[in-house]
Amino acid sequence: QHSRYEDFTTIDWIQDSILERNRRIRTAHSYSAPARVRRGPGRSWFWLWSQVRKAMDMGQSWFVVSLAGMVIGVNAAIISIITQWLSDIKFGYCSDGWWLNQQFCCWEIEGEDVDGCDSWHPWSNVMMGRWTVFVFFATLFSFVAAHLVRSMAKYAAGSGISEIKCILAGFVMQGYLGFATVVIKSITLPLVIASGLSVGKEGPSVHVACCIGSLVAGLFKKFSRSQGKMREIVTAASAAGVAVAFGSPIGGVLFSIEEMSHGFSIKTMWRSFLCALVATVTLSAMNPFRTGKLVLFQITYDRDWHFFEIMFYVILGIFGGLYGAFMVKFNLQVAAFRRKHLANHGVAEAVTLATLTAMIGYFNRFLRMDMTSSMAILFRECEGGGNIGNLCQTPAQWRISNSLFLATIIRIGLVVISYGCKVPAGIFVPSMAIGATFGRMIGILVKAMERAYTGHGIFAVCAPDVPCITPGTYAFLGAAAALSGVMRITVTVVVIMFELTGALNYILPTMIVLLVTKAVGDFLGTNGIADEMIRFNGFPFLEKEDHAYNVSVSAVMRTGMHTLMESGMDVKQIEDILEATHVKGFPIESADGLRHIIGYIGRTELRYVLDRAKKMPRVDDDTRCHFAPHDSEHSIHSVSFGIEEEAAGTSFFESALSEGGIRFWPWVNLTPITVSPGLPLEIVMQLFKRMGPRVILVENHGVLMGLVTVKDVLKFIATKPSHELSWDDRGGLDGLLEEVWTWTAENVHRAIFNLPVPRVSGRRHVHDVISRIQSLFCSTIAMAHSSNTSTPSSQQLYSSSLAAYTLKQFSAAQAALDSDEQATAKLPATVKMYGHHVSKRSTETPSQSASSECPSSLESTKAQ
Repeated sequence: QHSRYEDFTTIDWIQDSILERNRRIRTAHSYSAPARVRRGPGRSWFWLWSQVRKAMDMGQSWFVVSLAGMVIGVNAAIISIITQWLSDIKFGYCSDGWWLNQQFCCWEIEGEDVDGCDSWHPWSNVMMGRWTVFVFFATLFSFVAAHLVRSMAKYAAGSGISEIKCILAGFVMQGYLGFATVVIKSITLPLVIASGLSVGKEGPSVHVACCIGSLVAGLFKKFSRSQGKMREIVTAASAAGVAVAFGSPIGGVLFSIEEMSHGFSIKTMWRSFLCALVATVTLSAMNPFRTGKLVLFQITYDRDWHFFEIMFYVILGIFGGLYGAFMVKFNLQVAAFRRKHLANHGVAEAVTLATLTAMIGYFNRFLRMDMTSSMAILFRECEGGGNIGNLCQTPAQWRISNSLFLATIIRIGLVVISYGCKVPAGIFVPSMAIGATFGRMIGILVKAMERAYTGHGIFAVCAPDVPCITPGTYAFLGAAAALSGVMRITVTVVVIMFELTGALNYILPTMIVLLVTKAVGDFLGTNGIADEMIRFNGFPFLEKEDHAYNVSVSAVMRTGMHTLMESGMDVKQIEDILEATHVKGFPIESADGLRHIIGYIGRTELRYVLDRAKKMPRVDDDTRCHFAPHDSEHSIHSVSFGIEEEAAGTSFFESALSEGGIRFWPWVNLTPITVSPGLPLEIVMQLFKRMGPRVILVENHGVLMGLVTVKDVLKFIATKPSHELSWDDRGGLDGLLEEVWTWTAENVHRAIFNLPVPRVSGRRHVHDVISRIQSLFCSTIAMAHSSNTSTPSSQQLYSSSLAAYTLKQFSAAQAALDSDEQATAKLPATVKMYGHHVSKRSTETPSQSASSECPSSLESTKAQ
């Protein structure tokens, strides 16, 4: 069967929509044809049957979405059950049944302490023995998972969100949503999570859900032959993947809108809603944890918050923004190192990381347990069973705070080096776990302050008989801040967190935290890690935030093109061109030599027609090829463009050959999108984003000048000089301090002398200020000396000595600035930030001229 799109190519959405329109016309014609032909009493039955077929066709999309949602829910439940069992098998086994995890084996005991459970047996009674078994299982699980991924499904590695975003935008990656990928990823995902690697299963769950949606839709011809309809189902499946990962169907729909979909329609939103709903209901019916919860860290809060806590919520928001910037920057550096040095050592890398994580994390209780279980404990209120492992005991609060702080720091480092290794790896839950440990630490500190200053200051509004501070809410808000900081999504996180807690009164704190996180991320110029990975991998994807102003398309267009003539070429010439080039399509020019645009044909279509025609008799290397219809065929072409393989039968090719050549024009787009060379590039980018053509031709009064693709635009954006400097380009923290220094010096200069200040470096401003103050002191000393030539009083001597001492200090400061400025002048030009040119100083600076007038006064003062 012919595949219209090759691997690692982009879909022409305009051509795909035309093909889908032709299918609808043929389908509607097939429904009405029996009723038009038949006459007599049986006509009503044929009409009724055609209506039933039409209803079945209309309901097929909803059936596919519902079926995909059911399969996604069942798969998520099985993965959750296996993950929980594998995570507990590292610590011990259940004597009542080897298939029972710790929760089911010790149902009556809550928490990590299982000393009172007779059915659960640890592997050893010695801590060193437990540590050895723990590390052994972590190494074993990671090795099996990495080996399966490398040997059976390479696309099962990673999170998959970046690639799915590109696929939904039209990028073709054959096999990425295939059967082998979903099977291997479903098997290895529990192994990876149980190994203790600092990665999550929520991102890979979205990939698995999209694979299931693609496979289910591929069983139906209506979706398998239409790229647009297939991607509608994949978008709906991505919403279901988030829904089962967080127990949040509405959050899943918003995630598919805010993060995944390139162009979203109302019809797709309803399908996403139905798919997420069916998947969530299926997961709830299976009840994998036997607690009625869809996820382990689902929690409910009863108490309200206080307005004075907003200042602490802002701290959590700042942490989320800083964490996101840190994670994105350093994880990309690790990814570059991995690509350069560890590309062929994926299994060894995964095993090493898992072993290192297990060896370090075993001695910290918040690193030792599963991340979802850890968040389930950290989110809880202290009252009602939340005091697990003395988490809420006042005597242990400082020890718990230290443990939480260490867990935060160590987990950040482990996530930086682990995310992106060659196993199924997500970043949602690790980021939430980092935010939860940091937030719980802040909550414990705030509660300690409240206990120390009860009834005083900001804590005076707290009721005396009711707990004032709930540390679990700080862990909850910290998790939201970290997730938003690394993914750069806001509304989706608010809804997900609301559905996790069911507390309407905590929507406002969540919004405050996420707005602060977004503000910090915007200030630092941080993009989401999924978007950065798209750029890192070089996928042809135009973000909504990508712009290119004040540039015409002529600066980007490709002029060196391979073209075809509308007539006069034979089969041998076309095959030679296909053999010598690797381009994905060919513009067609007029045969008169004036280079007038006739149309555009894709490489796949050209190869398909040649291969099909060469099977016919009377076709050889000298057979002529026609790419434009004759005058008598123009009316036929209006309904022929986009003829598919099943419509173009043998009779079509025989009729084409009988006219003395091969007719290519039914596969030629005779009305391609064309623009003029002077059109702004920003408009061309909007055409790519909204209409999705594979290529846009550039013409001047009908004459072909060049063409432009998405890759050409992305290459220009990556290489063009940016008018807005990023955080790193501005020098980071050092640059920020330099800007503050410059601004302060300017305002001090203006306040003292009331003079306009030129734009030079901050040290130069301070240099001028010191020079003027030094001159002022010199003149003051000179006036005092001239007016007091007689025997001076002790007060006058003291004032003169003080002025001399002050002048000496200013001279020392000026000398230090001179040495710094000379060292700065020797640096390369690229090191000087912000484009401020440090001008060369003249041979005699104002301070030198001032000091040259002052020594006489100093000498006279010393003599006095």
